[in-house]
Parts: sequence; C-alpha cells; structure tokens
Amino acid sequence: MGKNRFSQGAGPSQRQLRVGEVIRRRLSEVLSRAEVHDPELNAFSITVSEVRSSPDLKIATAFVLPLGGKDCDAALDALRRNRHEIRRSVAKGLELKFAPDLRFVLDETFDRMDETRRLLSETTVRRDVESD
Repeated sequence: MGKNRFSQGAGPSQRQLRVGEVIRRRLSEVLSRAEVHDPELNAFSITVSEVRSSPDLKIATAFVLPLGGKDCDAALDALRRNRHEIRRSVAKGLELKFAPDLRFVLDETFDRMDETRRLLSETTVRRDVESD
C-alpha cells in the first residue's frame, strides 16, 4: 500500500483549502440565484457549509444542509440529479484548469454540536468538568 501525506496524518494543503472555499462561494451563489433549471431543486434554500477538495483538485465534496434541516433526502436527491448542470454553472465562475466533479453530502455538524451541548449539560458531566 502506497503512503501519501494523508495516510501520515497531514491535513489538506493551502491550495486545497483555497480552492474549496472558492468553490463553496460559487456553489452557494449558483444555488441562491437558482441558476439550475430544476423547480424542485430551486424550491429548497440550501446552505453550503464547506467544500473539501481532493489532493488532485478533481473531486469537490460539498457539505450541504437545507434550511431548517427538513427534507434532507429530497434536497440531496435534487442536488445529485442536477450535479452536471451545477458543475457547469460553478465552473463558469472559476478560474481553474478543470472543473471538479461535485459530490454532495449532508452536513451533520449541527447535529453533532447539539449532541455535544446535550452531553455537556448532563449533571454528571457538569460535575466532572467543574471539579477540574
């Protein structure tokens, strides 16, 4: 098995972070302006919280969440169904050599934060934290 910098625990490069943020902004713009011709997709208000690029910048994974966290499956289906048109629209506003293949994943960060808050508010956990 070949070793790369990610198998050694290194994080994304500055270039990956920069490209991910540029794609995130452009993708948010495309979705908010309803540049994709799908009424079902345009019915959703979708937040793009993060975009992670692969080391070769050919794949971009967008972490998305519909407003209010409702109808997540339908929103993901609409995004995935329209990913080629979304890719073309996003690529128009980017100055990249290649338009990355877009993948959409539900952003579960907010759910994890809520669960963490709930755990930290439990009396046994508060007692342990406050005793330090």
